[in-house]
Amino acid sequence: MIRKIAWALLFLTVLAVIADPLGLQLPTLRWAFNASREMNFGIDFETELGVKDIFPLPAYIGCAILVIFSVVLLVKFPRGYKASPITQRRIQRFKDIRRGYVAFLILIGLAFLASLDQLIVGKEALVVRYNGELFFPAFVREKPEGAAFGLEGDASKSAPQYRKLREEFADGGARDRSADGGDNWVLMPIVPFASTNDTIAAQLQEIERRGDGLLYEPGAKKPFNGVVARVYDEDRPERMHTRFQVRRGLPSGSMSGWDDSGVRVYTADYRDGEQLSERYTGESTLDEFKSLGDGLLLAISHSNPVQPLPKNGHLLGTTSQGFDVVAYLYGGLQVNFKAAMIYIPIVYVIGISVGLLMGFFGGSFDLVVQRLIEVFSNIPFLFVVIIISESVPDIYKGLGPILIILILFGWMGMTYLMRTAALKEKARDYVASARVIGAPTSTILFKHILPNAVAILVTLIPFSVSGLIMSLTSLDYLGFGLPQKYPTWGRLLQDGLNNLSASWLATSAFLALVTVLILVTFVGEAVREAFDPKKFTTYQ
Repeated sequence: MIRKIAWALLFLTVLAVIADPLGLQLPTLRWAFNASREMNFGIDFETELGVKDIFPLPAYIGCAILVIFSVVLLVKFPRGYKASPITQRRIQRFKDIRRGYVAFLILIGLAFLASLDQLIVGKEALVVRYNGELFFPAFVREKPEGAAFGLEGDASKSAPQYRKLREEFADGGARDRSADGGDNWVLMPIVPFASTNDTIAAQLQEIERRGDGLLYEPGAKKPFNGVVARVYDEDRPERMHTRFQVRRGLPSGSMSGWDDSGVRVYTADYRDGEQLSERYTGESTLDEFKSLGDGLLLAISHSNPVQPLPKNGHLLGTTSQGFDVVAYLYGGLQVNFKAAMIYIPIVYVIGISVGLLMGFFGGSFDLVVQRLIEVFSNIPFLFVVIIISESVPDIYKGLGPILIILILFGWMGMTYLMRTAALKEKARDYVASARVIGAPTSTILFKHILPNAVAILVTLIPFSVSGLIMSLTSLDYLGFGLPQKYPTWGRLLQDGLNNLSASWLATSAFLALVTVLILVTFVGEAVREAFDPKKFTTYQ
C-alpha cells in the first residue's frame, strides 16, 4: 500500500512539473504554481512575445521535495515488504471500529472530490466545440478570447461568459451550427459557477397570484413589492417576455417587453394595477404578443443573498457577495485540505525533531529550548495575526502567510510529548546497545526511538487537522484570515450571521464545518483506540 502511494505521488508530481511549462492547468496539480505566480513568489522573466511572467521557483522546490520523499518511501519499503504483526493487528483493529473506519473512507472520498477541482466547480468551460475545433479553456493557462467563438465588439477581446455562450448555442439558429455542419456546444463543470469572483447580479424566484388578484411570494402573508417578469420558457427564465414594477401586489410603474429574439418592442405605464399608457412596435399584433407572455411569473432580486433556486442552478442559494453557496462550500473544502497537506507535515517535522533532541540530550539544551517555547507560547497569537494582516501588502496575502503564522505557533505542543517519549525510550537497553556499537545520534533518534513513539504521532494527526480547520475558520470569521478571493467556511458563517434572514448561509456553513469535524474526530478516536500500546504491549 505504501509503495502504491509513493508511486502515485511520484507520478502526479512529475506530471505537474511537465504540465506547467506546457501551459496546462491540471486539476489540483496547478495550485502550487498558480499560488506562486499570484503572490509573486518566483523569478521574473519575459516570454518570447515580450509578456512578463514568473517562474514559480517555490512550486518547483516543493515538487523536488515530493520526488525525494517518494523515492525514499520506495527505497525504505521494497517490493514484498510486510508490516510487523503488531502493526497489522493495529490496522485490523482500526477497521473493526466501524464508525472510525467509515468516517475515514468518507474523508478519503471528500479529499478525492476536492482534488477534481475545476472538473466539479468552475465558471470556465471544460470543452467548447466551435466550427469543428475543440477548445479546453479550463485546462490551459492562456485563455481563448471571445473572438475565437465568433463574439463581436468588446466581448471579442475578453474571456467569454461560457454559461451565456452555452445558452446561445442551445437556442438554435445560426450560432449553434459549425461551418462543417456539426453542432457547436459547451461542456461546463457539474456546478457551473466559480467559488469566488463570479457574482450573480440578479436572480429569479417564482411568484404567485392569489384569489384577491394580488401577487405574493410563496408562503408570504403580505403582497409583494419589487420587480416581476413574465418569461417565455419556464426552463429558460432569463428569456423575459415582460418586466414591470410591483407595489403592494399590483403593477405600478413602467413595464418593458421583448420579443422572442430579445428585441425590446413593448412599453407601458401602470398605477395601482391600472394601465395609463401603452406602446408596441413588434411585427406581430399586440394581442399575439401578449398571449406569448402567459408563462411563469418570476420575482427579480437584484440584491444578494438569494434563497435556494434549483431552477437557476443555485441549489443552496447565493451569498451576500452573489457567490453560489455550493461552489463556495466546495472551495472552502479545498482550502482546508490544501492547508492540512502543508501544515501537518511541516509542524510534525519541526515538533518531532525538536522534541526528540530535547529528551535525548537533556541538560542545558533542554532548559534553553523549554524557555524559548514558553516565550513563544506567551506571545498573543491573535495580535500577531492582526499585525501581519495589516503590514503584509495585499499582493502577498494568501494561504502561505497564514500557514506560516499557524506553523510558528503550532509545533510547540507536540515537542513535550516527543520529549517525554525520548526521555523514556533512551533509558532502554536497545538504545544503550545502539550507542555501544557506535550508531550516530540521528540513527538512534529517528530509526530506533521514533518508531517506538509512532502511536503518539498517529493518534495526534486527526486532532491536529481539527485544530487547523477550527483555527482557519475562527480567523476568517473574525476577519483576520484569508483574503476575499479565498472561499472559506468562516467567512460564510460570518455572512450568515450578518444576514440572519438568509438562514441557508449559516446553516450550510455550520453543517459543512460540523460534518467534517465530526468525521475527523471519529477517525481520531478510532486511531487512538487501535494504536493504544496497552492492547499490544507486555511490560516485563
